[in-house]
Amino acid sequence: MWLKELQIAIIEKDAQKIDELISVPLKFDSVEDTKSAMYLLAEASKLLHELKDETKQTMIQLKKNIDFLNSTKERSLGNFDICS
Repeated sequence: MWLKELQIAIIEKDAQKIDELISVPLKFDSVEDTKSAMYLLAEASKLLHELKDETKQTMIQLKKNIDFLNSTKERSLGNFDICS
Protein backbone atom coordinates (compact mmCIF):
# COMPACT_ATOMS: atom_id res chain seq x y z
CA MET A 1 0.00 0.00 0.00
CA TRP A 2 2.79 2.43 0.95
CA LEU A 3 4.63 1.74 -2.32
CA LYS A 4 1.50 2.40 -4.39
CA GLU A 5 0.82 5.65 -2.57
CA LEU A 6 4.41 6.77 -3.13
CA GLN A 7 4.17 5.90 -6.83
CA ILE A 8 0.99 7.96 -7.14
CA ALA A 9 2.53 10.89 -5.27
CA ILE A 10 5.55 10.85 -7.60
CA ILE A 11 3.37 10.68 -10.71
CA GLU A 12 1.19 13.53 -9.43
CA LYS A 13 4.29 15.49 -8.33
CA ASP A 14 2.73 15.91 -4.90
CA ALA A 15 5.60 17.03 -2.65
CA GLN A 16 3.38 17.26 0.42
CA LYS A 17 2.17 13.66 0.06
CA ILE A 18 5.75 12.45 -0.47
CA ASP A 19 6.77 14.24 2.73
CA GLU A 20 3.91 12.60 4.63
CA LEU A 21 4.85 9.16 3.32
CA ILE A 22 8.54 9.37 4.13
CA SER A 23 7.78 10.66 7.64
CA VAL A 24 6.29 7.28 8.55
CA PRO A 25 8.72 4.62 9.84
CA LEU A 26 9.24 2.03 7.11
CA LYS A 27 9.21 -1.73 7.46
CA PHE A 28 9.07 -4.09 4.50
CA ASP A 29 8.36 -7.81 4.43
CA SER A 30 10.44 -8.73 1.42
CA VAL A 31 13.65 -7.76 -0.31
CA GLU A 32 11.70 -6.90 -3.45
CA ASP A 33 9.58 -4.37 -1.56
CA THR A 34 12.74 -2.86 -0.08
CA LYS A 35 14.34 -2.55 -3.53
CA SER A 36 11.18 -1.00 -4.95
CA ALA A 37 11.09 1.48 -2.08
CA MET A 38 14.73 2.35 -2.66
CA TYR A 39 14.11 3.09 -6.35
CA LEU A 40 10.95 5.06 -5.59
CA LEU A 41 12.73 7.12 -2.94
CA ALA A 42 15.49 7.91 -5.44
CA GLU A 43 12.85 9.06 -7.94
CA ALA A 44 11.12 11.11 -5.24
CA SER A 45 14.42 12.78 -4.40
CA LYS A 46 15.04 13.55 -8.08
CA LEU A 47 11.52 14.97 -8.42
CA LEU A 48 11.89 17.18 -5.36
CA HIS A 49 15.18 18.57 -6.66
CA GLU A 50 13.52 19.32 -10.01
CA LEU A 51 10.63 21.08 -8.28
CA LYS A 52 13.09 23.07 -6.18
CA ASP A 53 14.95 24.17 -9.32
CA GLU A 54 11.68 25.15 -11.02
CA THR A 55 10.71 27.21 -8.00
CA LYS A 56 14.11 28.91 -8.00
CA GLN A 57 13.78 29.82 -11.68
CA THR A 58 10.27 31.15 -11.11
CA MET A 59 11.45 33.30 -8.20
CA ILE A 60 14.32 34.71 -10.29
CA GLN A 61 11.92 35.54 -13.13
CA LEU A 62 9.48 37.19 -10.71
CA LYS A 63 12.28 39.33 -9.27
CA LYS A 64 13.30 40.39 -12.78
CA ASN A 65 9.70 41.28 -13.59
CA ILE A 66 9.31 43.31 -10.39
CA ASP A 67 12.60 45.13 -11.06
CA PHE A 68 11.46 45.91 -14.59
CA LEU A 69 8.10 47.23 -13.41
CA ASN A 70 9.80 49.37 -10.77
CA SER A 71 12.25 50.78 -13.33
CA THR A 72 9.44 51.86 -15.67
CA LYS A 73 7.39 53.46 -12.91
CA GLU A 74 7.48 57.24 -12.83
CA ARG A 75 9.49 58.42 -9.90
CA SER A 76 7.98 61.06 -7.71
CA LEU A 77 10.06 63.44 -5.69
CA GLY A 78 7.74 63.11 -2.74
CA ASN A 79 7.78 66.81 -2.01
CA PHE A 80 5.74 69.82 -3.00
CA ASP A 81 7.32 71.57 -5.98
CA ILE A 82 5.65 74.91 -6.71
CA CYS A 83 7.95 75.76 -9.63
CA SER A 84 6.60 73.06 -11.94
